[in-house]
Amino acid sequence: MATEHLAGLTTVQAFALVGAAGVGAQWLAWRLKLPAIVVMLAVGLLIGPVFGLFDPARDIGPIVQPLISLAVAVILFEGGLTLELHKLGDARQGVKRLVCIGAPLGWLLSALALHFGAGLGWETSAVFGGIMVVTGPTVIAPLLRQAKLDKRPASLLQWEAIVNDPIGALAAVLAFEFVLVFHEAESLSDALGQLAIGFIVALIVGLITGLGLARMFKRGQVPEYMKVPVLFATLLVCFAVPDMLLHESGLLAVTVMGLVIANADLPSFVELRRFKEHATILLVSGVFILLAASLDFASLGQLTWRAGVFVGLIVLVARPLTVFLSLIGTKLPRNERILIAFTGPRGVVLVAVAGLFGERLAAAGIADGALIGPLAFALVMVTVVLHGFTLAPFARLLGLAATGTPGVMLVGGSRFTTALGEALQKEGVPVIVADTNHARLIRPRAHGVPVFYGDVLSEAAEHSVEMLSYQTVIAASENDAYNTLVATDLGAELGREHMWQIAPHKSDKAKHALPTQLGGRPFGNGRNFRDFEDLMTDGWTLRITGLTKEFGFDDWKAMNPEAKLLGLLSEDGCVKRLSPDEVELLFPNRAKAKIDALPEDLRETAKAQLMRRMSDAKLAAARARLSAPIRVIGLIPPETV
Repeated sequence: MATEHLAGLTTVQAFALVGAAGVGAQWLAWRLKLPAIVVMLAVGLLIGPVFGLFDPARDIGPIVQPLISLAVAVILFEGGLTLELHKLGDARQGVKRLVCIGAPLGWLLSALALHFGAGLGWETSAVFGGIMVVTGPTVIAPLLRQAKLDKRPASLLQWEAIVNDPIGALAAVLAFEFVLVFHEAESLSDALGQLAIGFIVALIVGLITGLGLARMFKRGQVPEYMKVPVLFATLLVCFAVPDMLLHESGLLAVTVMGLVIANADLPSFVELRRFKEHATILLVSGVFILLAASLDFASLGQLTWRAGVFVGLIVLVARPLTVFLSLIGTKLPRNERILIAFTGPRGVVLVAVAGLFGERLAAAGIADGALIGPLAFALVMVTVVLHGFTLAPFARLLGLAATGTPGVMLVGGSRFTTALGEALQKEGVPVIVADTNHARLIRPRAHGVPVFYGDVLSEAAEHSVEMLSYQTVIAASENDAYNTLVATDLGAELGREHMWQIAPHKSDKAKHALPTQLGGRPFGNGRNFRDFEDLMTDGWTLRITGLTKEFGFDDWKAMNPEAKLLGLLSEDGCVKRLSPDEVELLFPNRAKAKIDALPEDLRETAKAQLMRRMSDAKLAAARARLSAPIRVIGLIPPETV
């Protein structure tokens, strides 16, 4: 249990600990491939109630609740900022049903589960039931990517989470304000009047703020370097003004503001959204650490067997019933409805808003409001762990999971990408070749390689290409600038470690070299588009060869002494890139031959650099990547074919 501390942390130390613990937990979750919310919860509990290292009330003081309120406002604004309505695609009808019918129905059924299952009063059940409409976009997104669902059910689940995130919080605000105002108002009409005025003001403030800011950005009245600061300052004002009239109504205002800006077609919208996403990750981490560290084990001890009944009712009754009733009359297949009905993980916003309103209700004299926080933690833990381990096999059972082999998207139609796509297809790896030039797709289509005609960065690609099916992108078109644009843009979404790019023309010259923050990781050991095309024209072929204990890498190299090694294909079908340094280590004679071709005054320096790179440890690590079972992807010269 918690250890005794005579003195707490200073405010600066407390903020440093929250930042380090939150971001560290996110990174650890990424490394361990675990849901981030589980790791953040564990870290928060360890530094808080378990070891007593951090107590928000003691170490930060009365500003904890205002900080959480502002953080939730920014999180909801970012949620509104993701609601680009034109991107719904063929999930539009299902999303509308899950939002317009599912949200109020889920609110009602959750409140009933809380009242009859957990034994809460109607007031607390109404407030907490609204929060439980939220299904957690910060949780569902990594689960969807891990499960590799088909496009439509994945889109439905993701959009439901994004749209219902602010709606659930606002439903809780509505119920909370009604309870609070009703307690303080002299009559029901006064309570309803105050609520109506507060929400109308919030809607107007959010709408005017969003439209005004979008207009200023479009007209260039705000310089680029000030857009993010202006956005943040305006966000705080948009939250604070309605909040003066009606507590927490600022959450509605900032959500509306985000929605307006998201659909204003701003030229700099992508940069704004990415910065907001980064800020949201920091805030989500901080809020969750604060809430978990504030958790009192004594409050968890208040939970009885009825908490288990409540969680069971939500997972097995309320969620499925909400989905099935909402989707009546749609053309969605039964297996998709079943998957969506039994997939409803809750996340950070649920815990953050629940903790906020739970304390407010308890302070207002509603005793069972103190149970909202512990019940929220229990629900989040059960749903995240349950869906984290069952979503992928459940989707496969229903026939809604994409192939387990991660795919490769090849940007640019050419002889080389056609040969690479054809070879990967024969090994069971999903492949697609994309190009904006229809003529360049004739060759891959003729060889049976799937193609996409258009820009992979366009909205049409979002609707037509199953992006979740492709883990790796190789930008290998003739246009070096376009390769860099694709790798830079998609790298922010898919991860730069999965974005590879062939060498630009003249990249060895300083004035043509790109900054390290642009483009993808080098692919092809310094070869550009023309180099690959010349090789293919001269009769080189692309071959994927399996290595075994009997036929190892040295045997392959002896059989193909002039081959050009491009990458590896693991046993599970994952394509792995080889860095230029690794290729140099695996083919030392070629590296030495390059040095011998240098002018005499440069050879000694080059040899010294080569010796530093060719350490025994690095060589062992490079060769370890080639241990069986692995398949090597190489270009083979015509005389050995």
